[in-house]
Amino acid sequence: MKIAGIDVGSTTVKATLVDGDTILWQDYQRHNTRQAEKVLELLTRMEAEFGLSAGEDRVFFTGSGAGFIAPLVGGKLIQEVVAVAAAVEKLHPDVSFVSEIGGEDMKTIFFKQAAGGKSKQVYMQSACSGGTGTFIEKAARKLSVTPEALAVMRHAGLTIHKISSKCGIFAETDANTLTKGGVPVEEIIASLFDAVVCQNLATLTKGNTPLPGVLLLGGPNLFFKGLQEAWRHHLAKLWAERKVALPDGDLIQIPQQALYYASLGCIEIGAAQADAVYLGTERLQWWIAQGQHEHKGKEGNAGLTGDADDFKAFLEKYSDPKRLGITGLAAAVATPRFDEPVAVGCDFGSTTGKAVVLSASDELLFSCYAISKGNPIEDAKDIMRQIRQAGFTRIGGLAITGYGKDLLKDILGADAAVVETVAHAESALHFCPDADVICDVGGCDVKIMILRQGTVADFRLNSQCSSGNGAFLQGVAERYGVALENYAERAFQAKAMPTLAMGCGVFLQSDMVNQQRKGWSADEIMASLAAVLPINVWVYAGQLNNLRSVGRKFVLQGGTHRNLAVVKAQVDFIKSKVPGAEIIIHPYSGEAGAIGAALCLREHLREGTPSRFRGFDVIEGLVHRSTTNEDTICHWCAVNCKRTFIDVQLPGAAGRPWSKVPVEPGWERVINGNTCPKGLIEDVNEMRVVKAGMEEGKRAYPNVGELVRAKGFRAVKVPV
Repeated sequence: MKIAGIDVGSTTVKATLVDGDTILWQDYQRHNTRQAEKVLELLTRMEAEFGLSAGEDRVFFTGSGAGFIAPLVGGKLIQEVVAVAAAVEKLHPDVSFVSEIGGEDMKTIFFKQAAGGKSKQVYMQSACSGGTGTFIEKAARKLSVTPEALAVMRHAGLTIHKISSKCGIFAETDANTLTKGGVPVEEIIASLFDAVVCQNLATLTKGNTPLPGVLLLGGPNLFFKGLQEAWRHHLAKLWAERKVALPDGDLIQIPQQALYYASLGCIEIGAAQADAVYLGTERLQWWIAQGQHEHKGKEGNAGLTGDADDFKAFLEKYSDPKRLGITGLAAAVATPRFDEPVAVGCDFGSTTGKAVVLSASDELLFSCYAISKGNPIEDAKDIMRQIRQAGFTRIGGLAITGYGKDLLKDILGADAAVVETVAHAESALHFCPDADVICDVGGCDVKIMILRQGTVADFRLNSQCSSGNGAFLQGVAERYGVALENYAERAFQAKAMPTLAMGCGVFLQSDMVNQQRKGWSADEIMASLAAVLPINVWVYAGQLNNLRSVGRKFVLQGGTHRNLAVVKAQVDFIKSKVPGAEIIIHPYSGEAGAIGAALCLREHLREGTPSRFRGFDVIEGLVHRSTTNEDTICHWCAVNCKRTFIDVQLPGAAGRPWSKVPVEPGWERVINGNTCPKGLIEDVNEMRVVKAGMEEGKRAYPNVGELVRAKGFRAVKVPV
């Protein structure tokens, strides 16, 4: 008699088939949300290749996605922690502590000696992405790190930066800040490994001490070398702090079968049970072909496309925003005039860099994109290289905005560093002067500006949660293997879609996994995500429950609105709340911030004021280095921010010979990672330099008022 153990996880399916004590076959595959289809494939292989027989052999299931599949094939469901514990007790009877990290959950098990055997304490976390494999993979994708490279990246010997481990969304924000500060990708990945281990030890040990005899299970623990090093580092540190006696031998084990312990545990428990007789795949095939669709029809909503005529009208109006008849910025000219000074506007955002070139008469001469490479200086080089190659060599003015503006202003020689809200408002009002509301949905934030008579009267910003922004949609598309430019096409194919809960991006991810278990496809879930985005933007992030009160003319911009599925959902939602609303998509939605920055240079360009722009050759030849260590920590308050010093080689720079991290003349320093203005002063040495400069200024230009006051109110000695 053969026994199959199948672990249907949130991202993968693991299967083991045994005959007695002999393992006949094991396999591990990503299911890409098609859990039932993947289980059918594996069962079919077991039948064809190894003789798994209906009515004779047995099958047991575990994992977050197994609940509705097990009854269809006659399988019995076993709780996954129980299954893992059973496999560990059989294969590793001396283990004291187990940590299993999965795609979207994590588990710890403490084994303690007790009267009559061992007792178990189990703790599990599945409601948050912090500390899971998805937590690492999502950040790695954003940093353009391939799975192969991620597997061999290290933790040992690298500088560790502070990354919030309590929430995957906050961690993404911290990683984004480090990226824009020029911190090397290797150090950010090492910091992510560190955060995962800290999160597991902080939340899933509940004050207990993991004793020597540690077993690490799950894909992340098996595949990521840096994560293994982080475990060894923190456990050794913990044991030293708590004075734990360490026996000889290898105290931490990572078995080669670390992926299969849940399926092996199913088999261990199932060997003594006879009530899970395999029924074959007939009912599972029915569910895939028909049953799940009937279920969707009862539970789901209609797709994004809705009525065919309405959808056709939508495409005619919004598939090309330039058809809306907006005037104000001329389209790119056929033959750019290279002989006149131009204004360059750059928007260094969280995921991309954008640039536009405007003429003195506000003609859009050129625009370009650059995917962030994880270093703002390299992003700036890429942008400037594209502008130069397009033939624009006479730069009359440079304005920058976005996350990278403060770091790059002096390095590039920008004439203006424009606050993002100002840049986006300037751009939208240039195209639509009578707008009531401007909504900008970017890669990592959502901005809503409410206007009165052409002036911003109220403002809403959400930059601490991924729900409703473009990076969340991009991450989901990558997870399903869908190119971002094909997102709308795939979402429009869905004739029905599930209902997802509004709110936190982490809970939204959990809700998606739950919908996957019910059989909803990737296309249908992507459509549902587009549908819930406006609710997250206006209600959750913007706190605007009465949308009608803010006006009737809406301008939508930001790179996320290049996705027509998002635009369709936005138009439907706004019109349902504000009948008769006029909704305009910015004709250059992705470049809106860069256009707004360039428009702020109008007077500068027309008056012929010399630009501070350093020139293409200087920027192309920029040499930079970053330092983050004990000497860069800010000690002006109790927070002790771990700052990064970015030193750039620039002609005429004074250097900082007095610094704890000295740099010679010819180098300019930019400080990043500080949470308040105090952090821009390096340390006491710089304070002395600043005070000496102030005293020198007082001597050269004395305060006459102070001199008169001192002389007029001086103490006079009266003779006795």
